[in-house]
Amino acid sequence: MIELNNISKNYLMGKVVVPALRGVNLEINTGEFIAIMGPSGSGKSTLLHILGLLDKHTGGKYKLMGREISELSDDEFAVIRNRFIGFIFQDFNLLARLNATENVALPLVYSDRAPSGETKKPVELLENIGLKNRTQHRPNEMSGGQQQRVAVARALVNNPHLILADEPTGNLDSKSAGEIMDILKKLNDTGITVIMVTHEQELAMAAKRIIRLADGSIVADEEIRKSPAVVPKIQSRIDEDLAPTGLNLFRIKNYFDQAFRSLLVNKSRSFLSILGVLIGVGSVIAMLALGAGAREDIKTRIASLGSNILMVRPSSTRMGGVAIETGTVTRLTAEDALKIKERVPGVSKVASYVSGRGQVVHKNKNWNTIVIGTTYEYPSMRASQPAEGRFFTETETITRAKVAVIGTKVATELFGNTNPLGEFIKIKRIEFLVIGVMPQKGSSPWRDENDQVFIPLNTAMYRLLGKDYIDYLDVQVADNKIMEETGEKIKELIINLHRLKKETANIDIRNLSDIQETISATAKTFSWLLGSIAFISLLVGGIGIMNIMLVSVTERTREIGLRKAIGANKKDILFQFIIEAIVICLVGGIIGILLGTVATISITKFAGWAMKLSFFSVLLSILFAFIVGLTFGFLPARKASLLSPIEALRYE
Repeated sequence: MIELNNISKNYLMGKVVVPALRGVNLEINTGEFIAIMGPSGSGKSTLLHILGLLDKHTGGKYKLMGREISELSDDEFAVIRNRFIGFIFQDFNLLARLNATENVALPLVYSDRAPSGETKKPVELLENIGLKNRTQHRPNEMSGGQQQRVAVARALVNNPHLILADEPTGNLDSKSAGEIMDILKKLNDTGITVIMVTHEQELAMAAKRIIRLADGSIVADEEIRKSPAVVPKIQSRIDEDLAPTGLNLFRIKNYFDQAFRSLLVNKSRSFLSILGVLIGVGSVIAMLALGAGAREDIKTRIASLGSNILMVRPSSTRMGGVAIETGTVTRLTAEDALKIKERVPGVSKVASYVSGRGQVVHKNKNWNTIVIGTTYEYPSMRASQPAEGRFFTETETITRAKVAVIGTKVATELFGNTNPLGEFIKIKRIEFLVIGVMPQKGSSPWRDENDQVFIPLNTAMYRLLGKDYIDYLDVQVADNKIMEETGEKIKELIINLHRLKKETANIDIRNLSDIQETISATAKTFSWLLGSIAFISLLVGGIGIMNIMLVSVTERTREIGLRKAIGANKKDILFQFIIEAIVICLVGGIIGILLGTVATISITKFAGWAMKLSFFSVLLSILFAFIVGLTFGFLPARKASLLSPIEALRYE
């Protein structure tokens, strides 16, 4: 079964090479029960670790069950440890968070075998070694002897061909030690090869062969008693494929199960990790909702500006407070509006405006507001039809009718909850009939679009404000592709109508489509800025997870060593710790989504901010949480996967 030819093992202590084994030659047959003895530092534990593939020899050749060990990879080592070797440790190495049954079943995770079928069930093994009433107990609820029995059952769960016991009774009382030795004898009687390290002569006498080491060399090899002539048939060669098995549902389920158990064991640490992600995801949700709400609000405002609108204003260029040339100030008239509509191709509608502040009175209530005189085209051009009543007509504009359409703010201040339609208001002592109420619009620090009154243009100019010129024009163009061209034609027409010099005429024509695009782009940038700030907080949470996972790897070094000893390969350890990080992030992400949603609804309701929760922001947040877990969990997971089994088991 085992052939060692001139095996040596050296350790490097700083720059000094320390030999642990020197030219060991040994042959062990199937079915033997061997005790390895020697003083401390003789190399007996090192020899056992090399036999169990927990450590690698420095020189020589080692054949295990017909396979040359030096030709095998680390993953193939893991497969052999899982399928063919069972380990019994002096310190038991049971996982505190698992009960007895779960500890025994642990090697099955890495062999892709459920606790049934050809492998003995963990519960049956525990019952067979006298722990029928302890199957659900955790290690801290059992005595040392009971814990070592659980370790024995774990070593047997995959039907090993070789049992390696390192001081299996070292931490036990004499009664428990005797029980463990009886179990080892019975196992050997079934044909399983048992190799035990001990420093007690009495225990060694239970073996059939004693090998003594001193200073890293075998100094004695004596047979105590002959093995039976006939032993049950045990496979003595490894003929099967040692390729590691891939992921499967059973293994993935175990990874997630272990991740949740780890979270529950370290509740405070897990809470702090989850809190960082929770705040980050909640912030992302709320910030993106705020940005989306702002964009929607801006879209509504932009829609109220109308589409394909050119705003025409008179202006003058000044230097040092003095106009450059007399006559450069152009004043627009209502006649200009008519000429633009008639003569400029592509113009579909034109609206004229004058405005001024005025005191509006209804009975014993009064309110100072903006009075706007305009034409009947305004509602259709600005996508702003009255919410109640109607807008004034072309005839009412021409006849200077005393009718008014009021904003919601004015309606509330003057009429409260009363319907204002059909009521009369006075503006600068002139009585107007209220025929409509404008729809609710947004407000800004410099202007409240709900706090204004609309009256016919001619009424405003000649009855109320006493203006002979209009303040500005809105021109709607049929096709947005000709906006710039139409603007130039309008400017040229006004220059001709007013007989101005082209070089000195200052006519300000603004394309509202360009303004809309600029505002939209600004809003989008603002949204991404808010989102970026939130993502940074999530990133900080991810760094916190990485720190905690690194601490977790350090604290669980012995657990990692145990898992590798029972068959876990690098990928198994890597996936386990990555999944733990991902679980932390996903739990934090889900709670963060709920928190962000509640925050969004609350802010919208109580603060009145425009916020819009979207499926995209939720999906983006949970995806980013997953990526954070994967990214920041990788470094600790990789560190764990690269640990040497024996170095991890020795970690204090």
